[in-house]
Amino acid sequence: MQDEMTGREILDPEAVVGPEVDSGRELIVDPGPGPAELEQVKGERDQLLDRLARLQAEFDNARKREAKERADSRDYTISHTVEPFLGVMDNFQLALKADGTKEQLRAGVELILKQMEDALKGLNVQPVETVGTQFDPRIHEALGSIETKEFPDHQVLEEIRRGYKIRDKLLRPALVRIAANGDQVAD
Repeated sequence: MQDEMTGREILDPEAVVGPEVDSGRELIVDPGPGPAELEQVKGERDQLLDRLARLQAEFDNARKREAKERADSRDYTISHTVEPFLGVMDNFQLALKADGTKEQLRAGVELILKQMEDALKGLNVQPVETVGTQFDPRIHEALGSIETKEFPDHQVLEEIRRGYKIRDKLLRPALVRIAANGDQVAD
């Protein structure tokens, strides 16, 4: 090695084993860093390792906190979603225990259905419009058609299963039967 400042050759002190014989060149043995420099570098290393350990612990704590907040949010959402339906279940259980006429049972089930619809409205769940509207493949699913001359082609005549949407997002399409009017051309 050579000292860049002086241009003189520097030997590694560990490589020097005995008396050096030189052919006219001056040899300088590099003593390496001093004890003060070595302690400073060790101190910096220890500070960096401590900082790394603290950052890793902070990241791990943030990850755990985020997972707990996500679980708490999910539980909160589920509890507020399920709560309106608990009363509906209670009323179904009361209806099963009731001794009454067929008409009374039917009236009770209609009240429970109304309670269920109110619970869905509270969650912004709306039924999809069906009977009397034009068939829309984005919100209706046709299970069949009915030949007729009385209604326009592709008008929804019968709802088999109600469809629902939450705000503008479809939860499930309505299953319907539509008019098939051969005298009209679909628009």
